[in-house]
Amino acid sequence: MTEFELTRVALPTGVELDVAVAGLPSNPAVILLHGFPESHRTWRHQIDDLAKDHFVLAPDQRGYARSSKPQGVENYTPDKTVADLLALADDYDIDRFTLVGHDWGGAIAWMAALNHPHRVTRLIIVNAPHPFIFQRTLFDDMDQRAASQYITAWRDPGFEKHIDLSEFFDEHFMLYADFEKMHDEKPIYLGQWGRPGAVTAMLNWYRASPIHVPAMDATSERPAYLNRPFPPLKTPTLVIWGMGDKALLPVQLEGLDSLIPDLTIARLDGVGHFAPWEAPDKVTGAMRAWLRRSPREAHL
Repeated sequence: MTEFELTRVALPTGVELDVAVAGLPSNPAVILLHGFPESHRTWRHQIDDLAKDHFVLAPDQRGYARSSKPQGVENYTPDKTVADLLALADDYDIDRFTLVGHDWGGAIAWMAALNHPHRVTRLIIVNAPHPFIFQRTLFDDMDQRAASQYITAWRDPGFEKHIDLSEFFDEHFMLYADFEKMHDEKPIYLGQWGRPGAVTAMLNWYRASPIHVPAMDATSERPAYLNRPFPPLKTPTLVIWGMGDKALLPVQLEGLDSLIPDLTIARLDGVGHFAPWEAPDKVTGAMRAWLRRSPREAHL
C-alpha cells in the first residue's frame, strides 16, 4: 500500500487541505484533482512517476478525507473549489501549471481551464465530461440520462441518513469500480468516509452543481443555450477515457473535437470509471506519451 506524507495547507478561501507533495519545486508543476468518493490516493500510481520531473501537488479537496468540511451546500459550488485550486497554486508560488482531473476533479479542471487559461498550460482529463456535452447528453441521450439518475438520488438531503458505509462501498461504489483492483483499500475509504460530516460534504458536491438531470419521463424543454455556440478551450488537452465506464458513457467524447482545437483522446478499452488505479500503467503511459510530443510546451 503506497503511503504519501501529507502537508496541511491553510488557504485564504477559508479551508485547510491535506496535500500530497512530491518532486522538486524547481520542476514544472502539475496539480492532480481527485473526484467522488476518493482522495489524493486516486493518483497513488501516478504521483511518484510524475515527480521524477515535475513538482506534484495532489490535494484532498474540500469535504474529503481530513480536509475541511464547511457546512452548507453553498460551500461546494464549483467556483469555491476552483478558488481552492488557484489558492493552493498561489500558496506554492506556482503561476502556471499542468492540471489533471478525474471525475469531480475533472469537472473542476474543465472549469479552471475554461475560466483561467492563463494559469493552466496543459489539461489532462480522465473520465470527466466536458460540462456542455454532459448537459447536452442528459437531455438528448437517454442512455446517459438513465446512467445519471443516481445523481438525483444523491441530491436528496436525507440520503446519507440511510447509508451504511460498508454497504455503500460494496453495493454502490463497486457498481462502478473493479473490486479486484482494490486490494486493501476498503479500510482506507471507510476511514475517510467515517469522519464527522464527510459523507454529507462529499454529496454536497452533487447538490451544489448547476447540472440539471431530467427524470426519465421528463418533458421539460431543452435549454436554448444547448443550441448556441460554446466558447472553445484553447488549452492543449488530453482526454483519457475508460470505455467501460458505466456512469459516464463514451457518448461524452462525441463533439469534443469541435470544442477543443488542440485535443488528443486516449480510449482505454476494457477499463472502467476509475481508470487511474484500474489501469495505472495505461493512464500513466498515455500521460507520458502525450507530454513528450511537445517537450518545450509541456515543460519536460
